Amino acid sequence: MKLANFLNLGIGSAEFVLLAFIAVPFLLVLYCIVDILRADFKDSENKLLFLILVLLVPLIGGLVYLVLRSNYIKPKTPFI
Repeated sequence: MKLANFLNLGIGSAEFVLLAFIAVPFLLVLYCIVDILRADFKDSENKLLFLILVLLVPLIGGLVYLVLRSNYIKPKTPFI
C-alpha cells in the first residue's frame, strides 16, 4: 500500500490490513469504556450493564452502546 510505503513502516499490505482489523475494534472498545465511565447515566445500573456488555462482547457491545446511549444518559444542562 502506498500509505505504508509513505510512512516507511516496513510492513506489507496483508499486515497493514490485519493491523487495521485489530486496531479499529480495539479503539472502538477503548472509546466506549472511557465514555461509559465518564457519562452520567439516568440509572447507575445501566452504566454497569453497558460496561459488562462492552467487555464481554466487545465489537457488538460497543456498537450497541453507541446506538442506544442517548436513551440512557442524562441530558446535559447548559451553563447560564
